[in-house]
Amino acid sequence: MAAPLQTTHLELPANILGTFIDQIKHGSCVATLSAQKPQKFGVHELWSFDIGEAEYVGEGAAKGPSNITVVKRQINPFKFHKTIRVSEEILWADEDTQLQVVQDVTSQIQPALSRALDFGVFHAVNPATGAAVAAMPAPLSATTIAVTRGTGPAFTELDAADSLILAKRYTPSGIALDPAWATVFAGQRVPQTGQKLYPDFHLQTAPTSNLDNHKASVSDTVSAARVIEGGTGVIGFVGDFDKIVWGVQRQIGLKRIEYGNPDGLGDLQRQNEVAIRAEVVFGWAIVSPDAFCKILAAPAPDQE
Repeated sequence: MAAPLQTTHLELPANILGTFIDQIKHGSCVATLSAQKPQKFGVHELWSFDIGEAEYVGEGAAKGPSNITVVKRQINPFKFHKTIRVSEEILWADEDTQLQVVQDVTSQIQPALSRALDFGVFHAVNPATGAAVAAMPAPLSATTIAVTRGTGPAFTELDAADSLILAKRYTPSGIALDPAWATVFAGQRVPQTGQKLYPDFHLQTAPTSNLDNHKASVSDTVSAARVIEGGTGVIGFVGDFDKIVWGVQRQIGLKRIEYGNPDGLGDLQRQNEVAIRAEVVFGWAIVSPDAFCKILAAPAPDQE
């Protein structure tokens, strides 16, 4: 068996690759709250239909027309990468050492690639710079259906969001929360006993938790405060997350790069380094933007 780093393009061992793809769900609210759909690589179209209610036909009566609403969305491929440099001496190591390096590198890369899906779906930005990506579809943060956080109990805005979504004839099933809002729920206690009011709610992106009968996931990708300069003001998304269709269009592998300047940090040979790059191609579409409501942070006192 050849050592893991002795080929130009590295396909991860099956046991590592399977775990790596599965763990994409562990760092993404979108992947936690909505199921991955198989996708072919490249641009393709997604069709959805609303045929309304059935018509009663009386005995001997004529049948009327059935009105159908057709929604077409385009799913484009969006590539994200993470490139890590290591000393070229790793190429001289034995097979076990190299395999350990591969595992260590993938464990560092996986969270970044996972979060990239959220930044695309929630905000349509480049996670590395916070800059908007015009090619990406309109993100959830662009919705005009919004509730602003007040000073009352945290569930007040959740109830209001549910009402707005139900009025659009969708069923709110999930909630993605920024940690700032999530900790408000996590800190609430039953006055008489001191027990948690929401015992099934956890301050994690995954595994999935439950918040007031909503499938819940917590991540700072919701607000993108550390990525988008000035922040977004968004602290939550409530909605029917089945209306987000996403998938991995290209299988993940590792590529060893020995020459050139693949990441703008200088010539590899001059610095006695090799680069290890992992890439993932996601495709997604928001089928029904009206199925979601964004929760906005309360304005600062000087902004009121």
